[in-house]
Amino acid sequence: MLEEEREMHSDSDLATLLLEHRLTRFLYDEARLLDEWRLQEWLELFTDDAVYVVPTTDHPKAIPSRDLTLIHDDRKRLAYRVKLLLGERAWAENPMSRTRHVVGNIRLASRQDDICRVDSSFTVHRFRHGNIQTFIGRYEHELAAVEGRIRIRRRTAILDHETLTPHGMVSIIL
Repeated sequence: MLEEEREMHSDSDLATLLLEHRLTRFLYDEARLLDEWRLQEWLELFTDDAVYVVPTTDHPKAIPSRDLTLIHDDRKRLAYRVKLLLGERAWAENPMSRTRHVVGNIRLASRQDDICRVDSSFTVHRFRHGNIQTFIGRYEHELAAVEGRIRIRRRTAILDHETLTPHGMVSIIL
């Protein structure tokens, strides 16, 4: 390899590493916003055309326009969900649960222009009324560069569970 090619290759590697670091920090910051119930700030991370999906446990590759999902929110519906969770009308979260979102195995799956597809694993612990509920799965984020900032264009939380707990509901944001 010529010296110039080595330098170009290493510059490309460095740029990829820096991008992966930015995306990882973004996902860590997103998890913190959720744990601190800073849901309005979390909502601001989404693009206007964003979608948030949680497929059913028996059909993790669901196509929301065709298949049943636990959650399939566009940006408007997501704003309504945040408003409910922060208000007093969401009885399942009044008072608010304590949560801990743990994100790992973050991997840049693909990049095309200003869109990055990022896969990661998650564990979300929910503490409420002396009980602990744990959700385990993987995230598929489609992240877009908007005015120099990373924004969520699509967020899918795919649960590894075969079934949900006897309570059978997800009242927090995974």
